[in-house]
Amino acid sequence: MNQLKSEIKRGRKFDQVLEGARAVFLKDGFEGASVDIIAREAGVSKATMYSYFPDKRLLFMEVAANECKCQAAAATASIDMSAQPEAVLRKAAAHLIDYFLSDFGLRVFRICVAEADRFPELGQKFYDSGPALVETTLSGYFDLAIARGELAIDDKSLAAHQFSELCKARLFPRLVFGVQTQFSKAEIATVIDGAVEMFMARYGT
Repeated sequence: MNQLKSEIKRGRKFDQVLEGARAVFLKDGFEGASVDIIAREAGVSKATMYSYFPDKRLLFMEVAANECKCQAAAATASIDMSAQPEAVLRKAAAHLIDYFLSDFGLRVFRICVAEADRFPELGQKFYDSGPALVETTLSGYFDLAIARGELAIDDKSLAAHQFSELCKARLFPRLVFGVQTQFSKAEIATVIDGAVEMFMARYGT
């Protein structure tokens, strides 16, 4: 049985390996990133790298999870949680779309879909560091906006996922299927406007 080991062992050079792997994955993608190149970029031996990450997929998903967390932290830091929902949702939408359309974000999505049957833990890790993290962040803001009487939401989890999907409209399907690889600021702005307007029409007070 082809089973991906889920245990990650941490050590003195753990962060060093992650940083080296991040640089290589961003440059060469998943398939093009060899273990030899990652180890060289990180300044460690292959034995050291394998002692932390027994599989390249696991290393990739750890890099992806950290990337998602960093982007979520940056997005949260840049958003004024006391602002009106329209302003907050526009900022959130811009961050979400920026990640959806990034080469790294697309690679993560494609790898998880391709490997989900063989390695379901990869899908779970991506979900936890991506959609679930978005849900938690948006739900936290919804609590504040609901308390201020600006939003009326019964199911915050559903609302968070609905908003995330609204931000993908037209853009993400075209990107995934290779119909379009570059999007103008005007195209992105149109999607953001539509997502915020539709969300506020449903949940705004």
